[in-house]
Amino acid sequence: MPARRLAKQGKRVLLIDADAQGSLTASLGFTEPDKLEITLANVLEKVINDEEMEPDYGILKHDEGIDLMPGNIELSGLEVSLVNVMSRELVMRSYIGQVRESYDYILIDCMPSLGMITINAFACADSILMPVQAAYLPVKGLEQLIKTIGRVKRQINPKLEIEGILLTMVDSRTNYARDISALLIENYGNAEISAEGVSIYQHDPKGKVANAYQSLTEEVLRDE
Repeated sequence: MPARRLAKQGKRVLLIDADAQGSLTASLGFTEPDKLEITLANVLEKVINDEEMEPDYGILKHDEGIDLMPGNIELSGLEVSLVNVMSRELVMRSYIGQVRESYDYILIDCMPSLGMITINAFACADSILMPVQAAYLPVKGLEQLIKTIGRVKRQINPKLEIEGILLTMVDSRTNYARDISALLIENYGNAEISAEGVSIYQHDPKGKVANAYQSLTEEVLRDE
């Protein structure tokens, strides 16, 4: 993933797992996210309740030089309770404000739905990189996502920009995948290893996927 490549280039990187499934947390080797004592849900609850915490509270260290604020199923409960919270769209922004100075990059992995946690991520982000599978339904959902980003930009976070669209799971041998890819490029312009808890740079450093992420990282750095 780009985060590991950024860390290899000396950048201080924090990953935030804002998905209740905890897939990012598990992919980094913390294989049972639901058993972790402190996660993003606990941190955001402290923000809501105006409780003091150290800047590194709950942050896990990964041996490839990146930090992680883990996520788990408790985010589902927090999603519901945020409905009644004052300034509910800005809770994560408050947390980011406490840790921003410690990092060059903070990357937030969002759940694939446009709930309140995702809106919180949009409200504090500088830009959004949208992974999209080369399939019909994910592409149809992209239009709704872009509309939501536009509303957040107008109403909550004027600095928010779209970094780009990242096509994933593309089987370039099929006409279908090529047609979907061409459709995305036509409409939106040019814009992937987790099972072992190690990065693609350790698993297959010279492979096609590692090269693709290297290119993505270089493109992000060019936009600094």
